[in-house]
Amino acid sequence: MRHRFTGAGMVALAALLAAGPAAAGTTLSDAVAAYILNTLFLLLCGALVMFMAAGFAMLEAGTVRGKSVTAICAKNVSLYALAGIAFYFVGYEVMYGTSVSGLFGIPDIWGADDAAALSGEDISGHASAADWFFQMVFVATAASVVSGGLAERVRFWPFALSTLVLAAAIYPVVGHWTWGGGWLYEIGFSDFAGSTIVHSVGGWVALTGIMVLGPRMGRFDAAGNPLAIAPTSMPYVTLGTFILWLGWFGFNGGSQLSFSSVDDAVAVANIFVNTNAAAAAGVVTMALASWLMRHKLDLPLMLNGALAGLVSITAEPSAPSVALALAIGSVGALIMMGAARLMERARLDDAVGAVPVHLAAGIWGTLAVALSNPDASFATQLIGVAAVALFVGGASWVVWKIIDAAMGARLRDADEQAGGDLAEFGLAAHNLG
Repeated sequence: MRHRFTGAGMVALAALLAAGPAAAGTTLSDAVAAYILNTLFLLLCGALVMFMAAGFAMLEAGTVRGKSVTAICAKNVSLYALAGIAFYFVGYEVMYGTSVSGLFGIPDIWGADDAAALSGEDISGHASAADWFFQMVFVATAASVVSGGLAERVRFWPFALSTLVLAAAIYPVVGHWTWGGGWLYEIGFSDFAGSTIVHSVGGWVALTGIMVLGPRMGRFDAAGNPLAIAPTSMPYVTLGTFILWLGWFGFNGGSQLSFSSVDDAVAVANIFVNTNAAAAAGVVTMALASWLMRHKLDLPLMLNGALAGLVSITAEPSAPSVALALAIGSVGALIMMGAARLMERARLDDAVGAVPVHLAAGIWGTLAVALSNPDASFATQLIGVAAVALFVGGASWVVWKIIDAAMGARLRDADEQAGGDLAEFGLAAHNLG
């Protein structure tokens, strides 16, 4: 389970520091070195995950039409800022505070027992501020998934409000069930770095938003047949995918939470190799699939294949062999492709393929944990997937309906025709003059 500790580990470290060099001998030096190394490891991995925000921004900016690029960039930088603030004031303690029947933590960020997450107090193995930062960038990743799915028709302020709710309540509750030691953790549910906890949560919020807002103008014809919308820049999409691929090493590797022992170092190395293998398998699988279906290579599908492979391996990136990691990534890409086809048939318009990549592949990756982790059962994993689906799907549906009724979540027809860049920001993304 990936969560903070405030008990025995903190007491032991405090005792070592109080004892002084003479009493502790080499143990003090080893403990301090491990503490510094683990803190640095978490901060560097957190910075890699933060850089994924740039990857999402470039991928989405390249996928949407030119009239919506400024809006996409504004949403991505804002969601990162808003998610961090909401997670600081409320979300972190909902996720890790004193548990109420394993369902949620008590928000007590200013209390004596769980003083502010940024207090600088030590926790087991690393600084509390490093822990908070690493956890915060994960909730921002979940919010980024929503941005892509609803691109080109969601208004800025309704989207910002949905991000606050996601970061303060929806994501932290699921996090408490699992990484916070709640009821799913107690029954043995396993999700190492968040195929369900992060990616499926973002996917469910995106899917319910897509259902409430409806498709973009011009996405389907009168008979319901899908119409292609050409991306603005495939180089942007490719760059964004590579940035996300890079950031995923911090996402999965950092979830080990420690780099101060041989076992930790070996585990992180295995995580890096398996993470890379799953993404590579997703690319190759989609290249072969697109060639077999149309005798042409489909670059957007190949790029989403990489992301689907990454999402799939996230739930358990350490235990599988490289061969199994390749298989998990390949199957994840195929599931992503199938989910994208099903969404089109249902007239559900996902601008960047966020739901097939993050939700569909996230579910697969969570269930696939049972293939390599002997402590995880398929039945328990399925219970976790179903519980998150019911809670996040239901809660986010209600949130979107309330937001839409209160302030109108979708751009007006004339504004959507003109594009969000001019309608909401008065600024085109590219100066072609």
